[in-house]
Amino acid sequence: MNYNWNWRIFWEPSPDAVGTYMDTLLSGLYWTLATALTAWIMALILGAIIGTVRTLPNKWLVRFANGYVELFRNIPLLVQMFLWYFVMPELMPTAIGDWLKAVQNAPFITAVLCLGFFTSSRVAVQVSTGINALPRGQKMAGTALGLTQMQTYRYVLLPMAFRIIIPPLTSEFLNIIKNSAVALTIGLMELTARARSMQEFSFQVFEAFTAATLIYVLVNVVVVNLMRLIEKKVAVPGFITGGGK
Repeated sequence: MNYNWNWRIFWEPSPDAVGTYMDTLLSGLYWTLATALTAWIMALILGAIIGTVRTLPNKWLVRFANGYVELFRNIPLLVQMFLWYFVMPELMPTAIGDWLKAVQNAPFITAVLCLGFFTSSRVAVQVSTGINALPRGQKMAGTALGLTQMQTYRYVLLPMAFRIIIPPLTSEFLNIIKNSAVALTIGLMELTARARSMQEFSFQVFEAFTAATLIYVLVNVVVVNLMRLIEKKVAVPGFITGGGK
């Protein structure tokens, strides 16, 4: 293969006025982390609420929550990104649509909303599964202590359910970081988009995407170890899920 390798390219000036090519990649990393973390907070809050509603005795609330999950989980992320960014402003009244198009950092806001709703549907499934995996006696114990339904969920069921689902939540956290790369399709200059711009400016395609790959791997390794530490810190010694028995 006749390819001119140049690993010093990262310290050469970048035409995008960010600085060096390394600065370009670090700028992309900043937007990747900002997008993923903001969307993750949104997904965790919404997912906890929807997941809890899926386990309530009210069938209409359960149907609503299940509909929410199926809607956002079954539409491909890329399609949702296009719908939020290109279609939604056109469906609004003209004044609101024009305002949405002119919002500063619109790609970032759109990416956060899209990733937040998409991931929240997946988190909701994890939360409801965690609640249903708890022994039935825990809910009965809360009732016997005179706790309301909301108090039982808040103080008894959800704290234990979240301890159970930390491993799948870790996978969802990793997914949201990787899925943030889809936002390049609506103009967000996150890590993958910056790697593409570096490749287009310098024609050093292997160096650009090798660096991006290593950065993604490093970030994910940090996340995995952090979540593993949290899992150990919040673990309840001797607790074993009862599978609803």
